[in-house]
Amino acid sequence: MDSALLERLRISPAHVEEINALLLDPSLEVMHDFLEVVGKYGTPEEINRKAADARQMSRLLERVKQTQPKNLEHLDWLTEQRDRKAFITIDEYRRQVLGERAARMDFQDDFAVTLEVSACQYFEWVIEAAQRAITHRSLMPGRYIRVRKMKEQEADGDLPAFAAAMQIIGASYVETLDTKGTDGSNVHLGGPATITGYFGGIGEPNGYALQWLDEYLYYYTHYGVRQVLNINPGTVILGYLLHRLGVDIEFKISVFMGNDNPYAALWTLIGARLFAREDGSSPLIGFNWSNSIDNRTMEISAEFRDRLGFENVVRFEHHITETWKSIVRQPYNRRAELVDVADHVANISAKHEGGDPEVEPLREHPSDILDYFRDRSEIIASGDWESVTQNFIDKFEATNATARALTERGLSFIAARNLHHAREPVGV
Repeated sequence: MDSALLERLRISPAHVEEINALLLDPSLEVMHDFLEVVGKYGTPEEINRKAADARQMSRLLERVKQTQPKNLEHLDWLTEQRDRKAFITIDEYRRQVLGERAARMDFQDDFAVTLEVSACQYFEWVIEAAQRAITHRSLMPGRYIRVRKMKEQEADGDLPAFAAAMQIIGASYVETLDTKGTDGSNVHLGGPATITGYFGGIGEPNGYALQWLDEYLYYYTHYGVRQVLNINPGTVILGYLLHRLGVDIEFKISVFMGNDNPYAALWTLIGARLFAREDGSSPLIGFNWSNSIDNRTMEISAEFRDRLGFENVVRFEHHITETWKSIVRQPYNRRAELVDVADHVANISAKHEGGDPEVEPLREHPSDILDYFRDRSEIIASGDWESVTQNFIDKFEATNATARALTERGLSFIAARNLHHAREPVGV
C-alpha cells in the first residue's frame, strides 16, 4: 500500500477548527434552533434526571395503573415467573439442542449474537411470547424493536407497560417516533405503499428534524424512553449533538437509511467518532444494514469499527428474516450467512422481521410491513388481530430457530438476561 498516497487524506487541524467554529457559533440558525428545542426541557443534567425518574419502575407502574390497570396483573405475572426462574437456563437450552455434546463444547461468548425481534407492537405480545417460552422451553429475545404510533400507545397505556416489561425481563428495546415523512410531511409519499418516497426514504423533511428532537425529548423525560429508531442523516447528527451536550440519548440507524457498503459504514462511524464524548461513548448503539449486504461487507466494516473504538458500542444489526410482503423479494433468509460470520465478527444483532419463508406462505394473512402503520382499532375492527398476532409468533419462532442454529455451531447468543440465566439454579 502506498503510504505516501494515503498521507494526502490526512485531515488538516485547520479544517477541524473550522468545524468547531461553526458548531460553537450561537448566531448560526441551525445551532440556535437546536439549542432552543433542548432548552425547553432544561439543562442536559435536568433532562437526564427527569428521564431517570420517569424510568423508575414505580413511576411506570403508576402510569400503567392510570391508563390500563389490567396490565398490572400481566406485569405481576411476568415478575413472578422471572423470580421463580420459570424460564429455561442457557445450560438447559444447550443440552436441549445438543444433548451430551453441550458439556464438551466451548461456546464463543465473546461473539454472542443478540436475538432481536421486530416489530413487537403490543404489550400483550410480550406476555404471549413469555407464556410460549415457558411452555415450549424456548427463548425470549434480548432485543425488541417497535414501530407502533407513539401517541396511540401512550393513550392506551401500552407505552409504560412495555417499558416496565423490558426492565423485568432484562431486554433492550427501541421505539419509533411519530415524527417522520409517513405523516404527510413528505410530499412524495402517498401513504405507506410509497414508503421509498421516490428514493428519498421516509424522510424528516424541512423542519421535521427539530420536531423529531422535540418528540424524543418529550418521551425521554416523560417515560424514560432512551433508544429510538433513526431514519435520516439530519436526525442522526442531531442525535450526535444531543449526546455531545450531555443528554444520554441512544439510537439505532434504520434499514431505511440504506447503508449497503463499507464506505457508507465508514462515513457513519467517522461521524460517530467525531462527536463521541471524551470517554468514547456514542449515542449510535445500533447500525442496521441494508438487506442487500453480504458477509464480506460486515467483515471489512468490523475492522474500522474496532479501530474507532466502537466494537462494543455499535451493534451491527442484520435482518435474518423479513416480512413476507411489501419490503423485499422473497424468499429471504440470511440465517446460514449469519452463522458463518458470527464466529469472527463481534456484536451482531440477528433481527427477525418475519417468519421463516417456509412458514409465511401457509398463513392466510402473511406478515406485511404495511401492518405497522395501521391503527390498533382498525386492525381489531377488520378481524385481523389474530392474524397479526400469529405473524408476531412466527417471528418469535424464527428468532428461536436462529438461536438453535447458533447453538449447533457452538456459538453464543444473548436472550433476555433476567430470564435465561447462564447456569442452572443452585440445587437443580
